[in-house]
Amino acid sequence: MADSVVATYSIAACDLEAGQWGVATQSKFLAVGSIVPWAVPGVGAVATQALANPRYGPEGLALLADGLTATEVLERLTGADDHRADRQAGVVDARGNGATYTGADCMDWAGGLAGPGFAAQGNILVGEETVAALATTFAATAGQPLAERLLECLAAAQAAGGDRRGQQSAALLVVEKDGGYGALSDTLVDLRVDDHHEPVAELARLYRIHSLLFGKTPRDHWVDVDDELRSELTERLGKLGYSGELDRALGEWSGTENLEERVDGVDRIDPVVLEELRRR
Repeated sequence: MADSVVATYSIAACDLEAGQWGVATQSKFLAVGSIVPWAVPGVGAVATQALANPRYGPEGLALLADGLTATEVLERLTGADDHRADRQAGVVDARGNGATYTGADCMDWAGGLAGPGFAAQGNILVGEETVAALATTFAATAGQPLAERLLECLAAAQAAGGDRRGQQSAALLVVEKDGGYGALSDTLVDLRVDDHHEPVAELARLYRIHSLLFGKTPRDHWVDVDDELRSELTERLGKLGYSGELDRALGEWSGTENLEERVDGVDRIDPVVLEELRRR
């Protein structure tokens, strides 16, 4: 693949307690999510940009899987790259160590900050405030889900100036072992806005839909379906054209609305599903 100038800002990060690693990024570049973000649960996360070398993604993850630290991975990747002066990258390893690299020939403003659990970097920015906003927002949002923290980081960085050429695309990737659809994938969140005048805001909108469809409500918050609620559910589903036994009707409706991940029998119901049904 040919090198691409991916002038952008990004943050690679992790939540060790949740077992999640991820990358969020925004750029005045078409489909930035196809190049910058890479992550594997229990291994680490990599962001590659500037005169991007997409091979930094899989090669960096392979080095992390071999036990190298984030700093060692960047040293190995850039040391073997004749165009290292034009590259920029961030890495977070399996232990939560963050490291960032900015080549001497990256276009101003370019630089990065790294600390426990994150690596933030950007190039062709309005100023260093953009990267500082990534770092400070990540620290300030501790305790929130990683995906939400990364989205807040992007929004703060854009508000601080962002890519000085403007906005075009954004992406959010978060991985967790068996955290994806049906517990059959490690991809917890993989959302991309390839071409939009406000990609960070659009990415946040898509994440809200993703959370509605694929989020997980703790089981102790689910609602018992008593006779009264069973009658209500049956009536509401019938008005929407889903008649017959409740389990079949609810299954057909939830499948049509892509809410099947939030349905498990009819003895109890996810309050998110109940609210959505009552809205119809």
